[in-house]
Amino acid sequence: MSRVAINELTGIRTRHPEAVAEAAASRRRRTRLIGPSGRLMIIAADHPARGALAVGASPLAMANRFDLLERLCLALSRPGVDGVLATADILDDLLLLGALHDKVVMGSMNRGGLAGAVFELDDRFTGHRPQDLARLGFDAGKLLLRIDYQDPASLDTLHSAARVVDEMAAHRLPVFVEPFICHRTDGRLHTDLSAGAITRSIAIASGLAGTSAYTWLKVPVPDDPEAMASVMETSTLPAVILGGDIGTDQDGVYAKWHRALRLPTVQGLVVGRSLLYPADGDVAAAVDTAVGLL
Repeated sequence: MSRVAINELTGIRTRHPEAVAEAAASRRRRTRLIGPSGRLMIIAADHPARGALAVGASPLAMANRFDLLERLCLALSRPGVDGVLATADILDDLLLLGALHDKVVMGSMNRGGLAGAVFELDDRFTGHRPQDLARLGFDAGKLLLRIDYQDPASLDTLHSAARVVDEMAAHRLPVFVEPFICHRTDGRLHTDLSAGAITRSIAIASGLAGTSAYTWLKVPVPDDPEAMASVMETSTLPAVILGGDIGTDQDGVYAKWHRALRLPTVQGLVVGRSLLYPADGDVAAAVDTAVGLL
């Protein structure tokens, strides 16, 4: 999409807000979550709604919405990219730009745990509700499940997450659960990426709600990538590997993803910042490399 087309979005929103619902209703939908490749390649862009705008050394890299939309449209146009994970504001823009035809559209559901806030673990569902995803004809939802054994707010998140999994199953919509064990050090929240912590988080997430029929897992590669095989034996639920901010060792991270993708429960990748904002600035090449791993 050209910058001129993107610049028209505010005018459309101002004069004809119904255009979002109209674009959702006319969107060409895929018949299945998994496409012809047998794998799933999703571009993630739900970070801004939590105030998480940094990429690498740039604290506001994702703040420019026009730039982000151009990068997303380019990534979605590449062969082998199945769809996008984002919050309502970004998905509404992409609908208006016509960028979501034949794509998996995944709504991000709980973004209330703002990055760095004292209430970060009180991760309330401030984004898409299950009924919103069903009404708009979207294909799946995603929720973040961060658990700190020392923070009572984790129980509220755990309980609300379980009920959302129930609601998604009632709509027959897949829900991708992204679980982490966390802890605070000097007031800052840190994610435990040890194999043991990821194993526990997968076990907890797999047991949420009254059914797991529509539940997927979204998991990281542990600090010790050799432990990934045993970690993924914790559940039979289908899983995708998340990306995160990969820093400068891009080749090393790609190698970890490649090894993880050989495991029987791993069905694909959900990656955002590292593909949308690669160190060399070449979005198309970064996306094509990730697709090649599948």
